[in-house]
Amino acid sequence: MAINLQKGQRIDLTKGNAGLSRIMVGLGWDPVEKSSGGGFLSSFFGGGSNNADIDCDASVLMLDGNGKLAKKQDLIYFGNLRSACGSVVHTGDNLTGEGEGDDEQIIVELGLVPSNIHKLVFVVNIYDCIRRKQDFGLIQNAYIRIVNSANMQELIRYNLSDNYAGKTTLIVGEIYRYNGEWKFAAIGEGTQDASLSEIVKKYT
Repeated sequence: MAINLQKGQRIDLTKGNAGLSRIMVGLGWDPVEKSSGGGFLSSFFGGGSNNADIDCDASVLMLDGNGKLAKKQDLIYFGNLRSACGSVVHTGDNLTGEGEGDDEQIIVELGLVPSNIHKLVFVVNIYDCIRRKQDFGLIQNAYIRIVNSANMQELIRYNLSDNYAGKTTLIVGEIYRYNGEWKFAAIGEGTQDASLSEIVKKYT
């Protein structure tokens, strides 16, 4: 049975899970039902239409011991689906968030992550959010979950239940090394970064 985490909680991932190496990180979200009202979104962006599909993109930043993205190949996203070392693989982009289950999935081979990489940061941002006048106030039921790929058992789930209206990027969670083991942290931090490149600047 999966362990449900709250924002800010940390939990051992490999310690106590002998042999755990290959995991699937699933990220999901749903668009809220569209309405004609503007509400907070209109006041934040100065009006405009929010009827376009919301294209949320999941990405992984592979950070070194200084918390830095040392090279561009360590950014895994829809334009670079596989890390150079092969330890992190993005299975592809979902353009709308419609449908049941995970919207995007990332496979991580923990045993293959290079020793210089100490943290994997999982981020979701809204593509073209400024032009489309969209923010995470239009998204509901966001979550991250970790599954043991060997038996497809869900180990951890974190439901992002905060109000993220006005935010255009979510730092969802982190997998990081600690005393030779891997741990997971439920972050759930919203920012107003308008693009993936803006996010990357914070880690370079």
